[in-house]
Amino acid sequence: MTKHKIYTMSFASVYPHYVTKAERKERTKSEVDEIIRWLTGYTQEELEAQIEKKIDFETFFAEAPQLNPSRALIKGVVCGVRVENIEEPLMQEIRYLDKLIDELAKGKMMEKILR
Repeated sequence: MTKHKIYTMSFASVYPHYVTKAERKERTKSEVDEIIRWLTGYTQEELEAQIEKKIDFETFFAEAPQLNPSRALIKGVVCGVRVENIEEPLMQEIRYLDKLIDELAKGKMMEKILR
């Protein structure tokens, strides 16, 4: 079985798109970073190091210090799929992140995003 393409993509190649999506809607890079840190448990320094190393998504989530237990509260649709119904664990983690960035770009308050 071949891996999904997103698993082998570098997190660093997608990260600027998260930031751009947020900034287009008057949100900030620091808010994107806060969301990623909340979800993964990385410190800001660790996050920046992972981006610099250009690790893939699979490694990014595998090395996450502490995936937030509250991420199970993330519900909704990303790319036409309900995130709470995704069975593949890594894909679900990636879609959780996508959903949080979507919520930021849609103007949701950080207190609501960071459940």
